[in-house]
Amino acid sequence: MSNGSPGAPVVHGFPHLDTVRSAITALYRRLSPDGVHTYGASLVPADAAFCDDDDLHLGAQRVARALVQHLRLPDARMIVGFRTMEHAASVELTAGPEYFIELNDRFRTHRRDIGAALAHEITHVLLHRLDLEFPGTRANEILTDTVTAYLGAGWLLLDAFREDATSRQKLGYLTPEEFGYVLAKRALVFDEDPSPWFTSPQAYTAYTKGRARALHDLRRPPLTAAGWAGRRRYAKDRRYAQDHPGTSPDPGVPYAFESGGEGLRVSFPCPTCHQRIRLPVRGRTVARCGLCRTRLECDT
Repeated sequence: MSNGSPGAPVVHGFPHLDTVRSAITALYRRLSPDGVHTYGASLVPADAAFCDDDDLHLGAQRVARALVQHLRLPDARMIVGFRTMEHAASVELTAGPEYFIELNDRFRTHRRDIGAALAHEITHVLLHRLDLEFPGTRANEILTDTVTAYLGAGWLLLDAFREDATSRQKLGYLTPEEFGYVLAKRALVFDEDPSPWFTSPQAYTAYTKGRARALHDLRRPPLTAAGWAGRRRYAKDRRYAQDHPGTSPDPGVPYAFESGGEGLRVSFPCPTCHQRIRLPVRGRTVARCGLCRTRLECDT
């Protein structure tokens, strides 16, 4: 996990959004919709609570056990230690059942964030067991952050983001707003509101920004919930595609048109899992995503 050193500049915005969306698609493909829905309840704050007067090692083991249970790794045992290191934490990925997690020594005095660091590392174990990974360290870490958040433990990572006039801290590879985006995507699927769990005001602000971007996914054409401007742009691009077969809209739009023997078709990402959906251009229709089964009202 990236170290999120206090005082280091915090990147904001959505620079990794394409990889985040690919991670959500990969998660649905690997677990299936039914598998994803077994994580319908998020980790509750009490399971990650860590008081200053708690025994350091016993407390870390207790939180690790709660995360193992939440992430459905019943036969995995986490052994947690502390040492001086560059990064926030690391885990030794082996066949198990014992996994050795090392946390940065600074967590000895920043105990409220131990749960966040452990959540990321234990998700690494889950992904290792699922044989789910992305090529390259950065993409794989973004996958891990995304899955941690989408499966109900990643709100801890966003809550570890704090920024004031004298210091700043962030854990993980996603920006705070990207964590907010993934948490909001999860909240829309499971009808959940994680905002009461945030103790960091900056985390709440990042969540609202991420939620706005997640809601925007639900209002992009050809979905019927798209706004007037989006629908007008879509109609213009559709006419152009009909008159000029084989051309593509500008890269900034989420849809693409394809000409074939059956006439014009449109492809666009599912707003839930981001698997691409292909539909004939025939006006209003109700579609169902073949991957996550989300019901979609469209006007193609």
